[in-house]
Amino acid sequence: MSHLIARRKFLGNLSLAAAGFLLNRQRAFAAMPPLTDKAALVLPHFPDTYHAFVWRNWSLVPHETLARISGTTKENILASGLAMGLQRPAVVSKLAWERSYITIIRRNWHLLPRTQLMALLGWDEKKLDFTLREDDFLYEKLGSFKPSCAPVQYQSPSAATAKIGEVMQREFPEGMPRVTEPLFHFISELSAPEPDIPDVPSGGFSPRLGYSYFALYGDPLLDASSDPYPDHYLSRLAACGMDSVWIHIVLHKLVPFPWDASQSAGHGKRLHNLRKLVARAAKQGVKIMLYLNEPRTWPSSFFAKHPRLKGADAGEAASLCTSHPEVQAYLRNGVAAITAAVPGLGGFFSITASENRTNCWSHGQGAVCPRCGPRNAPAVIAELNHQYAKGIRKGMEKHGEGVAAPQLIVWDWGWRAGWGEQIIAGLPKEAMLMSVSEWDVQIERGGVKSSIGEYSISATGPGPRARAHWEAARRAGIRTVAKIQAGNTWEIAAVPWIPALRNVAEHAVKLREERVDGLMLGWTLGGYPSPNLAVVALIGSDGKMGVEEALSRVAESRYGVAAGAVVRAWERFSTAFSEFPFGGGLYFSPMQTGPANLLWARETGYHATMVGFPYDDLQRWRGHYPQEAYVKQLRKIADGFADGLEDLKQETKGLGLGAAERKRLEREMEVAETVAVHFRSAANQCAYIAVRGDMGRGEQVAALLTDELRLAKRMLALQRRNSTLGFEASNHYFYVGEDLAEKVLNCRFLLDAMAGRGS
Repeated sequence: MSHLIARRKFLGNLSLAAAGFLLNRQRAFAAMPPLTDKAALVLPHFPDTYHAFVWRNWSLVPHETLARISGTTKENILASGLAMGLQRPAVVSKLAWERSYITIIRRNWHLLPRTQLMALLGWDEKKLDFTLREDDFLYEKLGSFKPSCAPVQYQSPSAATAKIGEVMQREFPEGMPRVTEPLFHFISELSAPEPDIPDVPSGGFSPRLGYSYFALYGDPLLDASSDPYPDHYLSRLAACGMDSVWIHIVLHKLVPFPWDASQSAGHGKRLHNLRKLVARAAKQGVKIMLYLNEPRTWPSSFFAKHPRLKGADAGEAASLCTSHPEVQAYLRNGVAAITAAVPGLGGFFSITASENRTNCWSHGQGAVCPRCGPRNAPAVIAELNHQYAKGIRKGMEKHGEGVAAPQLIVWDWGWRAGWGEQIIAGLPKEAMLMSVSEWDVQIERGGVKSSIGEYSISATGPGPRARAHWEAARRAGIRTVAKIQAGNTWEIAAVPWIPALRNVAEHAVKLREERVDGLMLGWTLGGYPSPNLAVVALIGSDGKMGVEEALSRVAESRYGVAAGAVVRAWERFSTAFSEFPFGGGLYFSPMQTGPANLLWARETGYHATMVGFPYDDLQRWRGHYPQEAYVKQLRKIADGFADGLEDLKQETKGLGLGAAERKRLEREMEVAETVAVHFRSAANQCAYIAVRGDMGRGEQVAALLTDELRLAKRMLALQRRNSTLGFEASNHYFYVGEDLAEKVLNCRFLLDAMAGRGS
């Protein structure tokens, strides 16, 4: 049986659209061979790889490092960049260097061989491998293989170098837009107090759990200097209604790994930093929760030494079998050690069937394990969560009265249809059951019927899957949590919030009526202290408040006399966003890269990767939507946001706003415009790919390229004055200024080639 057929069998009775959605997500994270013989993409708008290397790393990597990698001098690097029309960059700050590594890896993935990539980052093999594997599935986002690249070497300036400079001078006669907010400026902004926004009333949903807007995902507790939750940022989140936040951990990095202590180097430091973080957060009225995605798989070499622990095989790796007493003890004792060492910890939430292979049944293949196979998936998964609960109880024995026990939240993500009720009935009674609210909500967009998987603000829950699981939890005496995305979603994560607030508010009202106990407000995306979060908390705190009142009260607190105009804009944006063509292509389309995604004269042969590289994989972008319908829906969203934004500008012109209100209104407008730009660009890219190479459609192709060039320029101006745009915590910057300027070169090259002026 093929892998795909096996996965479809595993998904059981999910609807076709929801099954396709989950297949796309889990297939993207399936084990793949590390191919190295596929050639990297050639960038014809640069004369050679060296010039692309200088361009893409110009403002992110110290020039001394670029010189060392390419075998030249710092002065030659500077001369190369200036000859291409780049502006003198600012010194790369320590903050930017520490927080740009994913952006740097992504932009050099098709330029540098692995050895030069490590040298560029200053990393060794161990650090690169850990980051690719554990930093929110980064390797899978990059395609699960490294393209073959020749080493980059210095090339002296040529006529082709000068030609790039001429194009830049023509396209930016006054120079590229000035940087008024450097990358990551928002961290210092969010880390400072903002006293003039009133707190949202607390109460109602609890926990109200979210993630940091700027946490480093992979190993956030090792280096205390990269604080994911500064005090004033926690205060801002609390003012927006959050009472809990979460961080990612790997268990064997936080407690000793009993079979190889070297894997746990630094665990004491991580625990120390966690204790400090929990204590600081408590002063702001916020609890810290930890994400358990355990136990991690281990390579074949590990099981050669410990064959008795081996569970379901996954090629070069295998699961630690959670039916084995030693593994159970490791999990139980690990959770106990954390609980005992960190008084006041808010809790843990577990995912037992995620993209990561963990327990033997996590990918539906537990039948191959001699211990887990006969026991079936529900028994194994319920028992795993009992080990966590036992660990919490054991750890609490170290604390006296007055210390609250950490909460255990069990997330049903990835459970096969039919498993839910059996697992829920077997869960520990002190647990909470979390389900994605909007999963399996039925929609019709552009005449195409579909259903929501997750990550949707365009459609609101709760759907039948969540309702059924919450009802089963209530029958079992277990409290319930709805996982939603209140701030933004993978529909577009490149903005700090999606200003479709009516949709968000309607969802909150429905969940209040559903009698859900708590909320997870977002995954790694959506942690900006936005009006969206405030609206959800306000509705939860008042059992009778309606959508209109909630929107008006939040708008008044933030925008003063402009509140009415802002609410009307939110209504327009919500209507437009409800046209989003949700489907299996959600993760793969260019919604995050927007106009920074390059265009190609011919098919690249590369497949889009999950929130990584869209390439030109139109089939995967649109999923089950016909081409014409998909593009039409994207344009509806772009037009709706553009029209709503124009009305907002006209209605607020000349209003007597205070400085803080004016600044917040400008941010609201920049966010709305970015949404419009990204969706118009995505529509352009789809249309271009469909007609490129058609000699009879040259005028249409030229018009699309010209508009893409315009949008790249506009997005460049927007990002240089608003550092939140293009950023998401687990992906860092999807693009920076040089990427958008490169898109200008890319479009100009293609236009010149069409006109016969290509080199």
